[in-house]
Amino acid sequence: MKYYDTVVEALNDLNKRGFTIDLNIAFDKKLCAQYDKCLSPSEFEITEIYRFEGSTNPSDEDIIYAVSSKDGKIKGIFIEAFGVYSNGENPVLLLSNQT
Repeated sequence: MKYYDTVVEALNDLNKRGFTIDLNIAFDKKLCAQYDKCLSPSEFEITEIYRFEGSTNPSDEDIIYAVSSKDGKIKGIFIEAFGVYSNGENPVLLLSNQT
């Protein structure tokens, strides 16, 4: 796994490596792309995780998940805040399908 100094550096490199789709959690707890394709937890895997801690600003605390669909058609990025701004659910949901 690579190491990145900043969130922007990580996002730029992941984008170059094909992780180009912005992913979000839908109300029904599926991972969805901006073009309305959704994946249930059994349809994707987290291939890389990067955590960034803001040294002086809590809003700089993020976790980046590089996600691939098991059929290989979707490669995207899900970003979750942690610390003060985290909702506390999304990382558990994402990691719950990983073995």
